[in-house]
Amino acid sequence: MTRILTGQAAVDELLHVLDLERIEVNIFRGIGPQVSTPRVFGGQVAGQALIAAGRTVDEDRSVHSLHGYFVRPGDATKPIVYQVERIRDGRSFSVRRTTALQNGQLIFFMSASFHIGEQGLDHAEPSPLKVPEPEDVPTLAQRLADHPDRLGIWSRTARPIDVRYVGESGFTASGERPPAHEQRVWMRAAGRLPDDPLIHVCVLTYASDLTLLDTVLNEHGKVWGPGGYQGASLDHALWFHRPFRADEWFLYDSRSPSAAAGRGLATGMFFTREGSHIGTAVQEGLLRPMPATPEGVP
Repeated sequence: MTRILTGQAAVDELLHVLDLERIEVNIFRGIGPQVSTPRVFGGQVAGQALIAAGRTVDEDRSVHSLHGYFVRPGDATKPIVYQVERIRDGRSFSVRRTTALQNGQLIFFMSASFHIGEQGLDHAEPSPLKVPEPEDVPTLAQRLADHPDRLGIWSRTARPIDVRYVGESGFTASGERPPAHEQRVWMRAAGRLPDDPLIHVCVLTYASDLTLLDTVLNEHGKVWGPGGYQGASLDHALWFHRPFRADEWFLYDSRSPSAAAGRGLATGMFFTREGSHIGTAVQEGLLRPMPATPEGVP
């Protein structure tokens, strides 16, 4: 039986995955984790694409936004080639476009903008009130101790991010999740990260894809898997507002403003434990119902 990495070992593997091989000035190669699902996790592709873009930008410029589209599912057993196009380098901003390729086909593309940072107006949405502290919230494994079969992808991959749902997650048993307008999840890297700010932004990018689409199901009290839904990310956007460390607790406060035509939209805001609004995410995903009994099973 393959041992699933957790804690610092899982974080070290994620850092290895984000440490792309530079093939040419603007071309990089990325690998996946040793143990993975057949399809590449979207947060991995987005994080690697951002690392590739960031490695072509001067160190005095920090990423403030990214917009990506998932075009095809990636094969987790094969490396991914990232090609970076230097769209613009101005006095204050740098813009990059990164394409992710496998077997000569585009699987993901992303635009990212980097800024030197300037003085100006400063305000932010307040963090939610009366949210339990992360230490008082059970881990996902603890929540699903009575339903270990419901862990799904979480039981087959490394866990570099400590994820703690304040309420029920989409991995609980069908019929056991009450509908809720808000979904709140405490997160942090499950071990220590290096001080490079780009690494922290890329780890947050990775983490942002773990639970956001689940927010759409949360609105209806629905779950993942048989008797519930299967989903896929279609696009993903992130804005980074203030400095942060991804190995310190942050709250992912998300909602779903709309779902229609088999697609669902979710928005989320990230807050530090002290209440600083550090980032905002928006994602649309495809959601399709699954039969209670898989095909071919009596």
